[in-house]
Amino acid sequence: MPKILRIINRFNLGGITYNVSYLSRHLQGDYETLLIGGPEEESEESSLFIPHSLGLEPEIIPELRRSINPFKDLLAYRKIKKIIRTYQPDIVHTHASKAGFIGRLAAFHCGVPVVVHTFHGHVFKGYFGNFKTSVIKNIERYLANKSQAIIAISELQKKELTVKYKISKAEKTHVIPLGFDLSRFSTSTEEKRKNFREKYGVHNSEIAIVIIGRLAPIKNHYLFIDSLAYVKEKGVNNIRAFIVGDGEMKTRLMRYCDEKKLGHSSGPGNEMICFTGWIKEADIPLAGCDLLCLTSDNEGTPVSLIEAQAASRFIVSTDVGGIKDILLPACGFLSPAGNAKLFQENLLRAVQNLPHLQAQTSSAALFVNKKFSYERLCHDMKNLYDDLLSTAKSKS
Repeated sequence: MPKILRIINRFNLGGITYNVSYLSRHLQGDYETLLIGGPEEESEESSLFIPHSLGLEPEIIPELRRSINPFKDLLAYRKIKKIIRTYQPDIVHTHASKAGFIGRLAAFHCGVPVVVHTFHGHVFKGYFGNFKTSVIKNIERYLANKSQAIIAISELQKKELTVKYKISKAEKTHVIPLGFDLSRFSTSTEEKRKNFREKYGVHNSEIAIVIIGRLAPIKNHYLFIDSLAYVKEKGVNNIRAFIVGDGEMKTRLMRYCDEKKLGHSSGPGNEMICFTGWIKEADIPLAGCDLLCLTSDNEGTPVSLIEAQAASRFIVSTDVGGIKDILLPACGFLSPAGNAKLFQENLLRAVQNLPHLQAQTSSAALFVNKKFSYERLCHDMKNLYDDLLSTAKSKS
């Protein structure tokens, strides 16, 4: 049975862990898989419960961290090389930037027959200055050239990788969308909604707005707070907002709420904005809310938008990354990144017309369950692996 070594940046709460876990679990019988990755950051929630729930025991590389640290990165590289030499995989498949850099270098140096990398997003815009971004692009071009396959998670992302940033050649770049078990977003929804709204004191007459993700600069939660202030200025006072997640920006965002004279809390209460921290079961706040927002300056394929459509929730989002590839037009309003005024107007329009807009989202669950099922993900990935191994054998 062919062996796969699957490497993830870190086991923090998010869509990547779901995808690597489903692939590791549901390709059993065709492929043997060892899943490894780094630990979550201090301000993040661990996602190890996801692979554990599927009967998987990932191996943790403590030195594999999000930030650049030459000493720890070298240790992680050496540990991964040792794992490769012991495990002797036929395929090394890396997911996201740090795992892709260290994992692929180790795989190349160990002579692994097939090396695959998935871009779950990219850091070519909005993360670093021009010089550092240029260096990163050149490194990614080198790694892509030596890899047997590059996976983009949307058609738009493939266009960015092959045309806009010229990271990889079109013929070796394959589009394989993410895959999940989305059934929980359409089951027991009334009970989940009742529990969430009772816990946080949300009245039936109030509109609950949720944003889910890391509290990091690239996610631009300032735009979310500004937009709430705009809606309030326009006379809409029956809204409650829930910032689900944690991260380096939390204290600054709370101060910004104070500057905007918007009441906030870190738990249940009557304030307009609640910083809930991480909530493992995303289906609960999505059942409890009426509207989901995303304000990022850069994204790959944001999982919260897929989950919101599975929960039949309307969306107000910036138009970045592969969002147009995953969002049904009837299910959301989009505005270009940098156009704060249009985002604010879209949020106001959504709040004022919510009953009508919610009626349009009923078809969304069927769409996302078909396009983003983990069964489809595993089927697509198996076909690619089979082709790559067949090609590698014919060349050996």
